Amino acid sequence: MARLTIRQAHPEEADRLTAIALAAKRDWGYPDAWIAEWTPQLTLTPAYVREHAVFLALEGGGPVGFCALVEEPTCWVLDHLWVHPDAMGNGVGRGLFTHALEHLRDRGPRVLRIDADPNAVGFYERMGATRVGSVPAPVAGTARELPRLELGL
Repeated sequence: MARLTIRQAHPEEADRLTAIALAAKRDWGYPDAWIAEWTPQLTLTPAYVREHAVFLALEGGGPVGFCALVEEPTCWVLDHLWVHPDAMGNGVGRGLFTHALEHLRDRGPRVLRIDADPNAVGFYERMGATRVGSVPAPVAGTARELPRLELGL
């Protein structure tokens, strides 16, 4: 495995970040209709990258994942954490999550909220987050809920 580096993402990398998010979501085997409905939420814009803390993970100089943090009045939100399927299982997610926590140290609200894809809950629990509830997340006429997790900072 090449050395993992994490840096602030640049607005002109928004399309690359979007491609990673879509590839990761597709890797979980969701129906195409669901992916199509989620595409707007998984699409990052240059403005989004400028306005939020967005970090890009690189291995061997190539992008392999990213995460994004959004500050709300009472908490931070892990708005995105995606790892390209080719890099899954190599510590990229752990590296990004750890980097996000380090970034948040001594910054504002002391809670990180995560509305997690059900496939990612185990990862976040291993990272120390605790389930605190769920939020409705219907897709393509199908009732769904996303587990909500929190982690004290």
